[in-house]
Amino acid sequence: MEEYVKDVAEYAAKCYTCQQVKAEHKRPAGTLQPLPILERKWEQISMDFIVGLRRTRKGNDLIWVIIDGLTKLTHFLSVNTNYTLEMLGKIYVREIVKLHGVSVSIVSN
Repeated sequence: MEEYVKDVAEYAAKCYTCQQVKAEHKRPAGTLQPLPILERKWEQISMDFIVGLRRTRKGNDLIWVIIDGLTKLTHFLSVNTNYTLEMLGKIYVREIVKLHGVSVSIVSN
């Protein structure tokens, strides 16, 4: 019996199809938690940075993307890699809060 198991293991190790179709040995992932349905514009926003850009004349090398979860309206803000969190906060208040009010939640990676 031991020899048979060894032969099967050896065959499976060399078989191209066997290598592609492997069974998962993990527990299935839990159910996804959908985001709540939004009722108000700019209630929930998403934000991310586009990096690796050439510097502008003002020295900015990032684009800060801020997206409304309901309408998908988007703001693209040119910022610098060296900006502190305080500076980004001031830009956020000046560019987003001034126009749309304070968001209830922010989704970011």
